[in-house]
Amino acid sequence: MSTLYLLHKPYRMLSQFTDPEGRATLADVIDVPGVYAAGRLDYDSEGLLLLSDDGALIHRIAHPRHKQPKTYWAQVEGEIDDDALAALRAGVTLKDGPTLPAKARRIQAPDIAERTPPIEPKRHPVTSWLELTITEGRNRQVRRMTAHVGFPTLRLVRAAIGSWRLDDLAPGQWRRQTLHAPKAPAKRAGAKPRRRFPS
Repeated sequence: MSTLYLLHKPYRMLSQFTDPEGRATLADVIDVPGVYAAGRLDYDSEGLLLLSDDGALIHRIAHPRHKQPKTYWAQVEGEIDDDALAALRAGVTLKDGPTLPAKARRIQAPDIAERTPPIEPKRHPVTSWLELTITEGRNRQVRRMTAHVGFPTLRLVRAAIGSWRLDDLAPGQWRRQTLHAPKAPAKRAGAKPRRRFPS
């Protein structure tokens, strides 16, 4: 049995518990000893962050080999068009190589709290939202992908990691979830024990 903590990391907060420069950290919003983040979110990104005191669970969630799909809501500059969405779905070539195809669709503005500080409408009069699901974890990948197709990201919120979702958590809020390890398969009645070594 393991305990997982689902946290809504606020904007301009580090995905760690200490910072010598005095910036906001996870210690400002969650007071649970011995937990660590499974992966990270950039300082200027928001949304779902998973934490646990179970190192094996953190590894299963964060390691690229397990390819946990991550879903993001991105508010971008301009009105994103079908050509840009099609390019994201096909995969784009960034400086560090081509990305895998992503799931991408245009969405209405999600029902989430206003960012502090908010996007300035005078500087960005036209914006739109898209939902993007990727299975890679490159540095600032979503921002680089949307910029590559001509729609720079202004606000980025991670909505889900695998089956875990942000749901109605407000920035700085968290909830606890208990995970039960899968049971070992039951032995068949009357089954003979396997030999460990050849006779």
